[in-house]
Amino acid sequence: MSNHLTPPVNAKDHIQGNEDAVIELVEYGDYQCPHCGRAYPILKNIQRRLGKDVKFVFRNFPLAESHPNAVHAAIAAEAAALQNEFWEMHDTLFENQRRLSDNALLSYAEQLGLSIEQFRKDFEDEKQSAKVENDLESGIRSGVNGTPSFFINGAKYNGNWEEEEFFEYLQAYLA
Repeated sequence: MSNHLTPPVNAKDHIQGNEDAVIELVEYGDYQCPHCGRAYPILKNIQRRLGKDVKFVFRNFPLAESHPNAVHAAIAAEAAALQNEFWEMHDTLFENQRRLSDNALLSYAEQLGLSIEQFRKDFEDEKQSAKVENDLESGIRSGVNGTPSFFINGAKYNGNWEEEEFFEYLQAYLA
């Protein structure tokens, strides 16, 4: 087990922001995790404040034993990605963390204007489960042992992400 992102960010990842940003921030997260829910607005704020200087990547790390709806939520986000709505579904899931039943996931897909027939088909397709599983395995190989876990430019960040010091730590990469 390392403390370096394995594999590095690649074409299979969901990337938001400037591809050539100085700061590459990767989160391993679980849509049902209350800590990830607390991190969500903090990350949005960091993205807003750092703008073009940050590239944000989200990888699935559903803790199925603690969070029974996390795997299906991750699969729903992957199914939405196939209709170019990953980030919209990602945001919806975090904004509605207490409602992640399969029926709720379907209603979010409808609210986002997705083709429901296609969404259902993609949700059932093993490829989405495999993507979630691959993210989980990459997290384990990278040294992730809980959520949220963050990597900055490929190195695991073990500091406090709930405070202003996280923003200041990231900002130091711009100096």
